[in-house]
Amino acid sequence: MKFERIDPTGQAQKAIECYWIVKDDDATHVKQKIIPDGFTEIIFHFGDHYRINLGGQWKRQETSLLAGQISTHFFLENTGVTDILGIKLKPSAVTHLFGVPMSSITDQVVGLGKVMEHKMKSVEASIRKTKDDKERIKLIEAFFSESCAGYPDNHPVDHALAMIFSKHGMLSVNDICKELSVTDRYIQQLFRKYVGLSPKFFARVIRFSYIFQLIKENNPDWAAVVYQAGYYDQSHFIRNFKALTGKDPTAYMFAEQSLANFFMKKTG
Repeated sequence: MKFERIDPTGQAQKAIECYWIVKDDDATHVKQKIIPDGFTEIIFHFGDHYRINLGGQWKRQETSLLAGQISTHFFLENTGVTDILGIKLKPSAVTHLFGVPMSSITDQVVGLGKVMEHKMKSVEASIRKTKDDKERIKLIEAFFSESCAGYPDNHPVDHALAMIFSKHGMLSVNDICKELSVTDRYIQQLFRKYVGLSPKFFARVIRFSYIFQLIKENNPDWAAVVYQAGYYDQSHFIRNFKALTGKDPTAYMFAEQSLANFFMKKTG
């Protein structure tokens, strides 16, 4: 399986965190775990269908998808060859650009047309006419650059998100409210609409994802990781890790070539 991560350019950077490409000519069915990373995604499959188990049942996915915020791990399985192009979006981008309330798709991966009213129908038709990934990204960049012309500057939810990312999730909701001079109720409403998770839980996900940036080897110094990631103690760290991945951190395969590690390590 080959992974590639590509940074956006120009106006598209307002809405897009990165593009990612995954390819595999091996049609052997492989089940993979996906874990929360705090971002939403638009995903296009150009190879065979994938199956998803998000909530206890396996279902066949559509080939054009919008993934909302997730609060725990889920599973994917290929049914043949893999050829995927993903657009990892800033947490509030879908609502800013397309008006979709993120709370309506929390813990869901849905068909793109079902929630976006075919707003990307034209660009999708164009990218499906070519097999060149660079050309696909060029077309998507043009679409998002135009769409971002009216992207809001200094929106309070984006200020709050920037605080969470800059602190690697190690801050309280009260810290955010004080900085923005807003009430707890107001910030909760903003996150429900624009993010789909509460600010407290979103910060928890970002702190969890920071673990993957701290770990640089197969046998990390867990005491140092616990301290640097701001957990009270090791048991608190383990509980949080298991809640999001389903595994004890010492049993998690950080070095494995997998979709989850590709997304979390932000490399490729």
